[in-house]
Amino acid sequence: MEHRVVSLRLPTAAQDVLLALFITVMQVQGTIVRNVGEVIQRPLTDLGNLGYVLLIVSGVVVAVRRRWPVPVFVTTALASLVYYTLDFPDGPGWLGLFVALYTLAAYGEGRRSLVIAGVGTSVLAIGWLVAAADIEPRAAIGWVYFRIGASVMSAALGESVRSRQVIAVEAQERAELAERTREEEARARVGAERLRIAREVHDTVAHAIAIINVQSGVTAHVLDKRPEVAREALRAIEQTSSRALREMRAILGVLRDDDGDDDGRRPYPGLGQIDELAVKAREAGLDVKLEETPPAGPLPSAVGSAAYRIVQESITNVVRHVGPTRVTVALNPGIEALEIRVTDEGRRAAPGHDSADPYLPAPHPTSSGSSAKPGRGIVGMRERCQLLGGELDAGPIPGGGFEVRARLPLTPTGSRL
Repeated sequence: MEHRVVSLRLPTAAQDVLLALFITVMQVQGTIVRNVGEVIQRPLTDLGNLGYVLLIVSGVVVAVRRRWPVPVFVTTALASLVYYTLDFPDGPGWLGLFVALYTLAAYGEGRRSLVIAGVGTSVLAIGWLVAAADIEPRAAIGWVYFRIGASVMSAALGESVRSRQVIAVEAQERAELAERTREEEARARVGAERLRIAREVHDTVAHAIAIINVQSGVTAHVLDKRPEVAREALRAIEQTSSRALREMRAILGVLRDDDGDDDGRRPYPGLGQIDELAVKAREAGLDVKLEETPPAGPLPSAVGSAAYRIVQESITNVVRHVGPTRVTVALNPGIEALEIRVTDEGRRAAPGHDSADPYLPAPHPTSSGSSAKPGRGIVGMRERCQLLGGELDAGPIPGGGFEVRARLPLTPTGSRL
């Protein structure tokens, strides 16, 4: 059997109405009881029951204190000032005023409400003191100071409540902002990781597919006339596809959560594998020349991996868009940065081949867009450089050919993305 908790909390408006009725009764009844058997200068019934009217008005108006805090305070203040100026009997006729002061400070408009409360209390204090100048007995002047002090305390209490509410709201906003920031940072990290994996997969697969495409074209071209060349091409296809599979396993291995099991994972390739990359490119028909200056010390792994991928993607583009040609790969590690330059001499038709031979690769894409639509290779290379704070330029060179120039800082300088 389900037990439902029923809230007995009254609506705010109903609470204020009950409070107003309570204050009204307390002000009227309390004033009557307090002055029973005492000699008073002006009874509540004087001036057409004005004393009762002032006590009732200053109590009933509390019912709308939250909606109109300033008018309620002004009403109760004027009622109190008139009441004591006309020498009506003292009593708890200030309850409505104290509640109005508290409400003005707690639910008002901050500093503006405090100014109104301060000015109003000052005017009331002066009026009360002037009205009590000839009060008898003189000890009764203590009630005047009580009203002044209680007014100040009511405003201070309201300001304290308002301050705590503001602090709570600001804390909630900061918590929500922090939560949104964490979510945005998490999405950014996920996006960056997806982009990194996409670049790795692109570089690995694109390079392998380009070489396989060339070698398969060679195989189809010479299968009947030169079977030994076709056999070598098929062996190159097997080796290239096997290497691509191993690299794919290493890349996708980071997506597994297998408690530290590193089976099938390999370190990302770096500058140490550039020679192997050149051998594969030569098997694809390129004349690769390496110009490598030994570094003064070990390079950061991130720099070495990025350099390898840039050289790999550059060679892949040559294989895909140019075909057999001379390629120069220059690696110059300096004190502050590693400079990379990959230059090809452009497409050159082999003797006896027509320019429209289907086995010759398509022209190299250029920035003018005159050739086939380029892929994301150059974009990916530029992103790799920018992630390390470096820069990359790529474009055709005078006299034919294409050149990729990259500069990778050896010390972190901040991403330029």
